Amino acid sequence: MKSERLDKIVASVLQCGRKEAGKLIRSGEIAVDGIVKKDPSLKIFPDKERVTLSGKELCFKKNIYIMMNKPAGVVSSTDDGDVTVIDILPEELMRRGLFPAGRLDKDTTGFVLITDDGDFAHRILSPKSHVDKEYEVTLAEPLEDGAEEKFKDGLTLGDGYQCLPAQTQCIDGGERLKFKVVLHEGKYHQIKRMFASCGNRVVSLHRTAMGGVCLDAALEEGQCRELTADELDRIMNRR
Repeated sequence: MKSERLDKIVASVLQCGRKEAGKLIRSGEIAVDGIVKKDPSLKIFPDKERVTLSGKELCFKKNIYIMMNKPAGVVSSTDDGDVTVIDILPEELMRRGLFPAGRLDKDTTGFVLITDDGDFAHRILSPKSHVDKEYEVTLAEPLEDGAEEKFKDGLTLGDGYQCLPAQTQCIDGGERLKFKVVLHEGKYHQIKRMFASCGNRVVSLHRTAMGGVCLDAALEEGQCRELTADELDRIMNRR
């Protein structure tokens, strides 16, 4: 990890402005490796040096990566008038600059990845390296025979868009109402539009995995946790 300004570290951990962090530092309440530092512009290596506030350690992370089990009725946006995924984050995970890396429809549930790392989000959402996303879909009617081959070949949507090949698998014992779908791209309302092109309608949609990382089964709707280092590595290097 590269060096960072002391006021930036303090502001990030305490979720306050740089000005407020600077006042705190100049007051003598901040120490680095046990030595009081009063210069907000001081650069340190937060992965090697211990920063404390009145003796209590401040754990700095340059970026954060959060897995959320998004409930229905919550939007995966930061500029919507409705309740957003950022609004329901627990206080201990809140920090400035958080946003969802990719979107789910308001009525869609499941895996949303929330971060403050713009480069990471761009990388995983770029068409050149878009990570796979896996969904469980419930349909209004049994899916027509042969639809799986259409998905595999790449469906053409109503507006003429040619989808990339996608994988489908029936998961309800042959009733053909519930399917697992794996997408290699992420267009607006894509799964709903794909099934609509087959003359069907999506009743419920739940994202179960991103980049080969499955949604933690222990997370109830609305709950979240940080990604592990292994999970983050798998998503970042998924091809």
